[in-house]
Amino acid sequence: MFSIDLAEGAQLFPLEIRHAEELLAHMDRGREHIGRFVGLPDVVADIEGARSYLAAYAQKAATDTGRLYGIRVDGVLVGGVLFRTFDTGSGTCEAGCWLEPAAVGRGLVTKACRILIDWAFRERGMHRVEWHVASANKKSIAAAERLGMTRDGVMRENDLYRGARQDTEIWSVLAHEWTPAQPA
Repeated sequence: MFSIDLAEGAQLFPLEIRHAEELLAHMDRGREHIGRFVGLPDVVADIEGARSYLAAYAQKAATDTGRLYGIRVDGVLVGGVLFRTFDTGSGTCEAGCWLEPAAVGRGLVTKACRILIDWAFRERGMHRVEWHVASANKKSIAAAERLGMTRDGVMRENDLYRGARQDTEIWSVLAHEWTPAQPA
């Protein structure tokens, strides 16, 4: 299977429909932690939800409007990174991520997102990569900062999440600002 090494024992790989059971098991392990700020655990609540989510990203990949990748550590799915949106016409895409608690603090999201962003700029000619994050999600904001992104602004109380309004920060990096990853 195609994969890219992120660190010793950690790989980035395309997350596909055939990984539905693995995705559900991962979500069950990290459901509470991941669900604090993003709705993925609500979507991947059972095997059909996992299949539907993965099928939606297979369709996005087929239409060049999004991508989804898993992060494995020692053979176990522990998180993922994605292009939630990918618009080659406008040259803008939105990257995102999630991790279960066991994988936090190892730099995996930063390494994986750097690979994705490099690809978007170098291979696909994108102009802008965005990062949308709940203002309370300090770890994701720190990842945006490590990736060299600039905080563009805050959409106040724009997101009704689990019955409560939350602010969303928009961070971005432009192609001419990007510092490419160094080869491993």
